[in-house]
Amino acid sequence: MQSKYKVGLMRLNLLAGALLLALIASRQPQLADALLLWLGVLWLTLTAALLEFSHRRPGMLPWQLLPGLLLTGVLWTAPERFALWLWLWPAVLLMPQPTWTLAVNLCLAGVSWWTLYPLLGPFQAVFAGLALGVLTAIAMARRHQTQQPVVRQRVRLVPGLPLWSAHQLTEDLPRERARCQREGVHGELLLLEVPRHQLWATARMLCHQLYDFESCYRLDSRTLAALLLSRDDDQASQRRAALMDTLPTPRKTRFMSLATTDDLETPLADFQRQPVTPAVGREFEHG
Repeated sequence: MQSKYKVGLMRLNLLAGALLLALIASRQPQLADALLLWLGVLWLTLTAALLEFSHRRPGMLPWQLLPGLLLTGVLWTAPERFALWLWLWPAVLLMPQPTWTLAVNLCLAGVSWWTLYPLLGPFQAVFAGLALGVLTAIAMARRHQTQQPVVRQRVRLVPGLPLWSAHQLTEDLPRERARCQREGVHGELLLLEVPRHQLWATARMLCHQLYDFESCYRLDSRTLAALLLSRDDDQASQRRAALMDTLPTPRKTRFMSLATTDDLETPLADFQRQPVTPAVGREFEHG
């Protein structure tokens, strides 16, 4: 299933959850409970609306701390009505989040269990704590499995666009170089450096300039790369000129033939030393 379809399905699930939570919130007799639930509705709705843009800072903002705080608040203010919500904690811990946010949510889960201890009694509270611990361990193991580096490296950075990680470029580069030699086409590696705040807008613009069989890559917070395939040198020259006319400025660019590019480390080192001012050489440099 393509990423864009997963994003659409996830958004639909979030909106359905927001609608259900809104129905529950509208029937709460206590103002504090209703307020907390309406905040949950707002969180689910905003998450659904901004879901496609989560590639920017997926794990750097404490966005996933809010559901843990809301869940703890609901269990703290009305444990007798929302005791079953204790079992939502494994789902909260399963969500992608920074390590420090995960640690805070683990502590909040413990606080939530302790809040329900007088209501459940010693025997049921211990049983619930053990069951919650098992489910939490399963959620943590699943979270670790889905966030393995190889998995993260192969995920598209923007749903619906051919934008990939730097690791993927190290795998694609030798394959495309061999393809060019085998099929007799002209291949080039484009390196592009732009200001940090322009990176994602430039990445989208560059992706729209590529053919369906080409890809773009994010190397770091300022640098993009793309593998360009053309019929011959003349078409490649035309594409370079078209890209230079459409890509935003300020920028630093470098086009390198795949025939002379064996790996990524050396071109990147040369690119970092390249001055911003225009320079022309064997590898088509532009400032």
